[in-house]
Amino acid sequence: MLALPPLAWLFGLKVAVPMLLLLDFTAFLAFGAGALRRVRYGEIVPLVPFILAGMAVGLTLLIEVPERILIAVLGIFLLVYAAYGLTRRGGPAALTRAWIAPIGLAGGAFSALFGTGGVIFALYNAGRIRDKDELRATNAAMIMFSALLRIVLFVAAGLLAQEGLVLSALLLAPAMLAGFWLGARLHAAVPATAVVKAVYALLVIAGLTLLARSL
Repeated sequence: MLALPPLAWLFGLKVAVPMLLLLDFTAFLAFGAGALRRVRYGEIVPLVPFILAGMAVGLTLLIEVPERILIAVLGIFLLVYAAYGLTRRGGPAALTRAWIAPIGLAGGAFSALFGTGGVIFALYNAGRIRDKDELRATNAAMIMFSALLRIVLFVAAGLLAQEGLVLSALLLAPAMLAGFWLGARLHAAVPATAVVKAVYALLVIAGLTLLARSL
């Protein structure tokens, strides 16, 4: 969510989204694969049909809708998510399986459209899983699964064949990996509340700048 706004400014949204997909997948292979042994697969499997349907809708919108409108929608999404995070009190609410359809559809659509569906899946998983290691592993597995599906869809749609996209992703990969490594080292040292507040503040700034650009 933090990487997409500046990438959209530099490259345009329809290049930034598939580029971020390649970077996400690289980060998972480098740092997240080891967590898969703690995954709660029973929470993932029921979501799959709805994720696929949502991704089909999101990919269609990414290709067909003018970029100016998509930039505005992304800006609003970031502001809404930041507002939710800043005003939320207490732990995550417990969620029932009745949320599978809306979560799967919304997460799939936003994954294909902006690469931000992971935060929707994370909210669902936090309402279902209390063990922190299992929650982190399940979120990582959702990112991997979503990335694999999007790679197949984006290849079929020709989005990964855009000129210069793979080369740009390769040039950005070392900085992304260094940031991921540094974040992992700081994970235990920096207070979580301070990090969360900083992230939400950056999301507000990003959302406002994207809305300004769309206008």
